[in-house]
Amino acid sequence: MKNYAETPSLAAEAYSVVRQLILRGELVLGQAISRRKLAAELGMSFLPVSEALLRLEVEGLLESRPRAGTRVRIPSREDVVGHFTVREALEVQAAMLFTRASTAAERSELRKLAARVDAVAKQPDRRLYTVLHHKLHRRIAECARCPMLCDAIEKTHALASIWFCLLRQPLPDDPPRRHQDLLDALTAGRPKEAAEAMRLHIAVGMAHTLEVLTPYFKTRKADGETFFRSDKKRYLQGIVLPSEPRSAISE
Repeated sequence: MKNYAETPSLAAEAYSVVRQLILRGELVLGQAISRRKLAAELGMSFLPVSEALLRLEVEGLLESRPRAGTRVRIPSREDVVGHFTVREALEVQAAMLFTRASTAAERSELRKLAARVDAVAKQPDRRLYTVLHHKLHRRIAECARCPMLCDAIEKTHALASIWFCLLRQPLPDDPPRRHQDLLDALTAGRPKEAAEAMRLHIAVGMAHTLEVLTPYFKTRKADGETFFRSDKKRYLQGIVLPSEPRSAISE
């Protein structure tokens, strides 16, 4: 007899595994996910796997459609603009609070962290940059001394991390001190200047993200009301996703 008391912990395990695969870019935008393969890979039944995938749908990381299955969600242009609009509101507020609430030690810590982010920004392997960039924005929020604001910002970064994985190559037009300039503004102690610096920082990030995601917007539009469970079917319909590595749990 199945022990249903174990289901929540198994669902949490499946959720964590799939979420990390998405955030690391091993499951890419538009990639179909096989529940059968995932359950077999994790050594568990369909029930906890289904619960985990449903939770990821609620968070906006996955999407399901009748007779088409589940895939990593491809955002629309409106999704991205809306996301960055919310992120701007949250992080601009955090920047203003940071100017008043952060300690001298924290300001010194974040100036050093910003320098590290800029130092690795031009490296071909973007994984360290992604980790440090996320840490920098998280620490700014933490030093604003508003836990609810910090939690809200952390939630917005889950989607941003997925899109960030697509920025695999350094951006040639990025200023060499982009994050250090941001921290210079935040540590100067002037809330209005800090707010404007963060607003500009988020706007540049949105512009880069929209540019990189343009091929995916076209794919989403071409899919219409359905999507294809396999790359072969997609190819036969003339719908091609940008070339990306595929995880073993995909269709």
